[in-house]
Parts: sequence; C-alpha cells; structure tokens
Amino acid sequence: MSQATWTISELSHEFSITPRTIRYYEDQGIVSPVREGRKRIYHPRDRTRLKLALRGRRLGLQLAEILKLINLYDEPGANTTAQLQHYAQVLHQHRQNLERQRRDLDLTLREIRQQQDDCMALLRARGALPEDADIDADMNPDTNTRIIKSITS
Repeated sequence: MSQATWTISELSHEFSITPRTIRYYEDQGIVSPVREGRKRIYHPRDRTRLKLALRGRRLGLQLAEILKLINLYDEPGANTTAQLQHYAQVLHQHRQNLERQRRDLDLTLREIRQQQDDCMALLRARGALPEDADIDADMNPDTNTRIIKSITS
C-alpha cells in the first residue's frame, strides 16, 4: 500500500460506508484519527482497524466482541497464536448461535406452513376457496380480503 494517510471521505468511499459510520467507530474507540483543525487524518492502523471492524459486522459479531478482538493485536507482547485461538473460539460460538437460530427458523417456518395448510383446508371446506387454490399463489391482499369477507359473512 503506497498511501500513508487517508481522509474520512477517502475511507468512506473505499469501504462504501458513510462518514457517519466512521465517526461512530471513532466514538467507539476503534479508530483514532489525528486532527488537523477540523480535518481527520487516518493512518494505516486506523484503516486496518476499520477494515477488521467492518468484517466483524459482516459476520454478525457484536461491537464489543469486535473491539475486543481488534484490541488483542495492540496488547504488548501480543501472541499471534493466542489471538488466533481466541478468534477461532469466537467464530465457533457465533456459528453455533447462527445454526441454532437457523434450526429455530426452520421449525417456525414448518409450523407456519402447517397452519397455512390447515387454514386453506378449512377455507376449502367452507367453500371460500376453490379446491385447486394454491397457498402461496392465492394468498395475496385481494384474496385475503375476499376470504375474510366470506368467513365473516
């Protein structure tokens, strides 16, 4: 990398984020630009920390965890092996949480589908829907209004 410093607009353009986002990360202690009057000057350390923070957010990590991970690299006598072990542990825990959430979502979606099927069967039995009505294709706002009117009348 040939550039030694960046402005807030250069970083916001490079990472496709707003200057406000960068100022937020500054408020959180992730980046610490040097001030020249009102102008913020970011150094390679700031750029790297910002890049790591954005990567952590894309992974869905909490800001506190991101800051903890980033700060591991600033500790005196930082041990790369210890940093990697901690990062691997964080990723493992985060993956387990996401997989649990996916299982919960899958279960909820199956329950919703079953309830939809039951509703459609009841509506067909009441004559509110034709026998060949498709649950996803026929459940639009107009159909919903027609169904509600037929049930309540």
